[in-house]
Amino acid sequence: MIDVLVVDDDFMVARIHRGFVERTPGFRVVGVAHTAREAFEAVAALEPDLVLLDIYLPDLSGLDVLERLRADWPEVDVLAISAARESETVRRAVRGGVVHYLMKPFGYEVLRERLDHYATAHRGLLSAPVADQADVDRLFGVRPAGAPAQVPKGLSPETARLVEAALREAAASAPPGEGRRSRSAAECAAAVGISRVSARRYLEHFVGTGAAEVRLRYGSAGRPERRYVWVRP
Repeated sequence: MIDVLVVDDDFMVARIHRGFVERTPGFRVVGVAHTAREAFEAVAALEPDLVLLDIYLPDLSGLDVLERLRADWPEVDVLAISAARESETVRRAVRGGVVHYLMKPFGYEVLRERLDHYATAHRGLLSAPVADQADVDRLFGVRPAGAPAQVPKGLSPETARLVEAALREAAASAPPGEGRRSRSAAECAAAVGISRVSARRYLEHFVGTGAAEVRLRYGSAGRPERRYVWVRP
């Protein structure tokens, strides 16, 4: 079991992320912190394997928290979570040794994919022999050139290709100078012939892998519509 500490200044967001982690097999939340001070105290007392760390905290930058964690608790891994999209923030987090950087908002499937990958690498580093470069590549999730793209358990590679084609078609249909066109989960579902819920799972998977991005469309009332645009060449 992988022990996780959730660190976020927003109580509601922390509760949501805690629920995401607790839904993921092999993981358990051992604590929740809302400030840097609480985070340091929790790490010292609970000794988690992984910290889900928000970059924005009220008493200290999450990047500074990351720096101290690396110095005082080098055995603790950190997955950065933030609404910050500045490239320098991402670079500092990567240089600080995070196992991944997730941009808010994101759904459960996106986080679960990162956690599953972390669990695979975590188990591999603890038990699997590292005999050659292929073993190292597997631990880091690097696919050999020409290998087919992997999809999470429960998703079909064939359907994934159809959803990808629907997004690519929309992106390519935009007139010059307009930018890439997006599609909603309902539009992709209609194009492929699957349910909207199923289409959403594939779309969130593509967002998680960096192949697609989310565009929020705001209407006159209610929640904004999530639309997806293909960005990978």
